[in-house]
Amino acid sequence: MEINHVIAENLKRLRLERNLSLGQLAKFCEVSKVMLSQIEKGDTNPTINTVWKIAKGLKVPYTSLLEQQQSDNRIIKKIDTKMQDVTDHHYRVYCYYANNASRNFELFQMELDENQTYTSVGHSEKSLEYIMILEGTLTLTIKEEQFTLSADDTISFIASAEHTYHNSGKGVLKAAIINHYPA
Repeated sequence: MEINHVIAENLKRLRLERNLSLGQLAKFCEVSKVMLSQIEKGDTNPTINTVWKIAKGLKVPYTSLLEQQQSDNRIIKKIDTKMQDVTDHHYRVYCYYANNASRNFELFQMELDENQTYTSVGHSEKSLEYIMILEGTLTLTIKEEQFTLSADDTISFIASAEHTYHNSGKGVLKAAIINHYPA
C-alpha cells in the first residue's frame, strides 16, 4: 500500500478514536482543515513536517501515522514468531505480540528444558509479569521467595527485580508469559 494511503487510514482512525472533527484537529496540529481532509482521502502525500505537526497535535509517535495497521483478526503461528534463546539453547522464548505504541504488553511462549535454570535481570520499573504454566513444573524465585507452579497455575509479580525460572519437573516446561508496562 502506498504511504499516502497508510497515512490516510491512520489519520482517520486516530481522529475518530478521539472523537475529533477535522476542524478541531486542525486547531490542535496547526494544519488546515482542507489539508487534513485531502490527507484523509489519500489525495495528497503530506510532507514530513506536516506529519510531525499532525502527530504532535494527536499526541502520538510520528511512526503511528506511517505504520500500516494490522488487522485485529489474525492468526500468529509459532513458526512465524521470532525465537530468542540463550547461548546454551536450554531457554527459549517466542514473541507473539511485541510492545508497541498501541500495545503496552508483550506476549511470549517460554520453553525451558528439563532441570535447567534461567535468570532474568528484571524488566523496566513498574513492569508486571504474568505467567501461566502450560506444561511441566516451574520453580520461580523472586528475590528470596520461591513459588512452585504446575500446569494451569498462574502467578503475577512486579518484574523489575531479578527473577529466576527453574524447570523442576519432567520434560520441557512451557509457559505463556505476559509482560505488562503500565503507562
